[in-house]
Amino acid sequence: MEWRRRGPALTRVVGRRQAAWVAAFAVLLLVGCAQQRKPMYQWEGYQRQVYEYLKGDGTGHAEQLGVMQAQAEKVRASGQALPPGFRAHLGMLHLQLGNLDEARRGFEAEKTAFPEATPYMDFLLKRMSAKTS
Repeated sequence: MEWRRRGPALTRVVGRRQAAWVAAFAVLLLVGCAQQRKPMYQWEGYQRQVYEYLKGDGTGHAEQLGVMQAQAEKVRASGQALPPGFRAHLGMLHLQLGNLDEARRGFEAEKTAFPEATPYMDFLLKRMSAKTS
């Protein structure tokens, strides 16, 4: 009989322990979800500008360049980093406008900021120098 009296008590203890574990897990889950990370890059409309450029709906390259340069200044003022491809896209816009030195600077800046982009930037620089020669 003694065993039978302990049985339900043991079950209640195990049930309480399981409930405590579930509650602790729920708290940890909520705490983990509450912390949002700061984004690595400030995109600031960059994707929309690339879409407009690729769509080719007649928006002028000079206008896009002005918008993107303003975005770059805003991002730099906030102390955040420009996203991958931003400097290269500025270089492409300068290239379309015939500003070869600025285009070269944009491609070189992209290589410096993102070394993994070096093969593609070198390809663009090579094509640019071949067309001007």
